Amino acid sequence: MADPHRVAENLARVRHRIAEAAVQSGRTSEAVTLVAVTKYLDLETIRTLVDLGCRDLGESRPQQLWQRAAALHDPAVRWHMIGHLQRNKVERTLPLVAVVHSCDSTRLAEAIDRAAAAQAVGPAAVLVEVNIAADPAKHGFAAEDVAAALVQLAGLPHVAVRGLMAMAGRPDDPGAARHDFRRLRELRDRLRHECPAGIHLDELSMGMSGDYEVAIEEGATIVRIGSALVEGAAG
Repeated sequence: MADPHRVAENLARVRHRIAEAAVQSGRTSEAVTLVAVTKYLDLETIRTLVDLGCRDLGESRPQQLWQRAAALHDPAVRWHMIGHLQRNKVERTLPLVAVVHSCDSTRLAEAIDRAAAAQAVGPAAVLVEVNIAADPAKHGFAAEDVAAALVQLAGLPHVAVRGLMAMAGRPDDPGAARHDFRRLRELRDRLRHECPAGIHLDELSMGMSGDYEVAIEEGATIVRIGSALVEGAAG
């Protein structure tokens, strides 16, 4: 278990930096949602974050999300699926999450649509994952394919597109990361003028522990932060 006092200090520091970066982009901290990434955290540390008011939690592995959602039993928590989601895991994952950040193919979107219809959970909120850095090792639509994908997703009545998601190709290089985040925002801004009815591109999920301030300055509305919350807090 991580030292809860250090976790509290780290969270306060991250929130302060989010607020400062938001000001740089002409917004307030309320315009940016902090999703705490739980991938490497134990349950007690996750509970510490929840007690500190961190209610948006992100998990990249479906099986771990299932286990943790069952163990926490907190209706105030909003789980976010932020990693690759295989189609055969959609049915079990969908009822547990508020948003799927990683809608990276039309086939996955179709599986989500079918599961949402069968479970009668209402339209499933998704973000379209964009491989903005054109990295062959990463998932997501190529930037030039997103417009056509949105047309297809608009035909899925049980899928609600809320925005775009991406990872920087080189998160350790702030200049390169800024370039990727700016490209995603500019892509979103262009698509807003031509996307089909029913598609909403209000959210930009981009930025992690090493580059979230740059991401916010470039327009991120959601940042996914893990290691910065537990830095130096190992028990």
